[in-house]
Formats: sequence, C-alpha cells, structure tokens
Amino acid sequence: MNDPARKIHVYRLALAATLLAVVGACESPPKEKPVPAPTPPLATAPAPSAPAAPPAPPALPTTPPQTAPTPPADTPARTLTPVAWSELPGWAHDNHAQALPALMASCRVLAKQAVWQDICDAAPSVKGRDAAKAFFESRLTPYRVVNAEGSADGFITGYYEPVLRGSRKPSARFKFPLYALPDDLLTLDLGAATPEFSTAPRVRIEGKRVVPYHTRAAIDGEATPLRGREIAWVEDPIDLFFLQVQGSGRIELAEGGVMRVGFAGHNGHPYRSIGRVLIERGELHRDQASMQGIKAWSRANPQRLTELLNQNPRYVFFRELTGADTPPPGALGVPLTPLRSIAVDQRYVPLGAPVHIATTWPNTQKPLQRLMLAQDIGGAIRGEVRADFFWGAGEAAAREAGRMQERLRMWVLLPQGHPAAP
Repeated sequence: MNDPARKIHVYRLALAATLLAVVGACESPPKEKPVPAPTPPLATAPAPSAPAAPPAPPALPTTPPQTAPTPPADTPARTLTPVAWSELPGWAHDNHAQALPALMASCRVLAKQAVWQDICDAAPSVKGRDAAKAFFESRLTPYRVVNAEGSADGFITGYYEPVLRGSRKPSARFKFPLYALPDDLLTLDLGAATPEFSTAPRVRIEGKRVVPYHTRAAIDGEATPLRGREIAWVEDPIDLFFLQVQGSGRIELAEGGVMRVGFAGHNGHPYRSIGRVLIERGELHRDQASMQGIKAWSRANPQRLTELLNQNPRYVFFRELTGADTPPPGALGVPLTPLRSIAVDQRYVPLGAPVHIATTWPNTQKPLQRLMLAQDIGGAIRGEVRADFFWGAGEAAAREAGRMQERLRMWVLLPQGHPAAP
C-alpha cells in the first residue's frame, strides 16, 4: 500500500481517538483576538459619532417594541428572532447607500440562491441614502441574533490587512519565511466512518503510521521539514505571526512591487492565544494584551519571542494572490469592504447576508451602529453574537483593530423564504 490515500483509509478508525487532540476548529484563518478586557456598557444616550457618520441615536432598548412580530408561544428559543425595524439602534441614522457596494460584492455568490436573486438584481439600480434604506426595508426582514441561553449580548473584535516588508529571496535582513501549503499535509476525513467527528485532522504519513502534522516549533526550527516551500521572507517574526493571525496581507518587496498573500491552510493543531499566555505568566495585565501590547512585549524580550510563539502550535500556510491593489477576499470569496465587512460564525449567521451591528468605537463610549455584510469567518470567531470588524489595510487599520474589544448586539437581514429564517 504505497498510496497515502489508501493508508489513511486503513488507519482512520484505529487513530480516531488519538487524533482528537489535533482537530482543527475551522478551515479559515484563526484571527487571534486580544483577551477580552472588561468593557463599559453600550452608551445609553446619543454621543458624537465617528468621522463621516451621522449623529447617533439612543442606545439599545431593553425589550423589543410591542410592534415587533413574535414567534408563537410554543416555539422554543432559537438563534434568530424576527423584530421590527424600530428595534435596530441607529438604523434610521445610518447611510445604507455606503453598504450597497458590499452587498453587491456578496451578490456574486448570493445571486446563485433563488431567495436572493431579485434583491441582487435590483441592488445596482438603487441610488441615494433614502432609496437604499427603503430598499432594505421593503425586501428584507430583520432578525435579532440571540445566544443559546437567550441573551442578546455578545462581543466584537477587529481585524485588518497587515503590510509587511520582505523579499522573494532570503537575506540577512529578510530571514523569516512564509511557507506554501506542504505537499505532505493530508486531511483525514473521518466523517463517513465516524459521524461524531465534525472536523478533519491534518496529518502526514511517517513510515507505516499516520501522525499529526508538524507543530509550529518544528516548522520554524532549524531542521524545518518545509525547506524549499518558501514563497517569501520578511524581516520581523512578530509581524509574520500576526500575518498568520489575520490570514492575509501585503508584502512590500525589496525588489520593488507588492506581493499579496492569502490563507492556504493550516497544520491542524489547536489554536492557543499568546496574549492569554502572557497574562497567565504575569507578563502583561489583561488590559495590555492587545496586539500592540504583545508587539511591545516582543520588542522588549526578543530572546524570549520564539518560545512564546511556540506556545501556539497552530501554523498557517499562504498562497500568492493576484491583484495587489484590491482588498483581500474573505471566506465568501469576494473582496472585503473596509468598515462594512465582518467575520461571523456561519453556523448561526448566513455567510453573505447583511447584518446590522450595535456596539461602540474602540475604547470609547461612542455608538458604532451600522449595516455590515457577513463576508468572512475565523477560527476565533465562535458563537452566536460574535463578530470581527474589518478595518482595512495599514497602520491606522491595525491600530483600531488591535484596540477593538467591545460589547455587541446584532441583527441579520434575510429575504422571505430564506432557510435560516424562523
């Protein structure tokens, strides 16, 4: 049996229990988030909005308006609950026309579904702020997203597209490699024989054994098994780590030009937050465990950085993308729109759908209430009321994304007849 695929078939049942420890949570990039710090409640009165945003409305009501449609009394609790438009904080004040380009990007995929066809066909002809608001209200129904225990409160973080300096060739300056997806990395599909497995471990063949794929420590070690799979080299290991966390980015090449890289896969090991490690060790306080705080720690402790990074055994592989000047694609397969795209847990929120969020701007009391499009997912984005806000590319985006650790409420907008709707 020299065929690796046949070997996997032979060993799949015998190895099922031992491979539990390396099951990957998700196919998407992990997007490490800072450890949530205690956050103030959402503002209870209008506050000055962020630049280019209209005045904010009153904050979240504690109960739905009496006019909101309600499910039958004998209906069990569920993730999506239909509500009236008046329940959505800030809905009347948002500029919905700014969300139309993101919707039309989603429509590249959604238009293939019958329930979205008419909406996607009509969206390009909608012009102006008032017309956009009327368009969404006339064709969609808002559903409040609730947690399994019935609460509507959740958590939102931010992510961005990193910009690194690097080269296509290694040098004394550029010595930290990005690797392409390895040829010997196999996905062990246990689903058919063992339905209790909902995810597929990443493994490799070692002699006559199927074993977990290499950890971060092995891949980044001097005897790396991936030599020859490099696609670029960068100058800073902590920036490379956060490039893996974000899942995509740009590399400004020393030779000239820009290389766009995107997520190609991971090694299947469990994800562990290095921010939480630093907190547990007493190296950082909880409110310091942001991306900026972790980077500051790494600059002050370069000799300890490798050991810290190895605490997270998961490793992300990349592929080179075309279109260096376009936003990165999300899990939906369409370019993300800065300030209008979010990552969600697609088990609860349909990928591609419009989602209204109510939260606050990072580290402030200013309401951030606007229509977004669910166009991405992430290994750290788990739960019903959970989202990751895409800020765009560069240092300003990185700064806001690293600071964003806020309370959240969210509503998904669905057309009549959508299978996710109650």
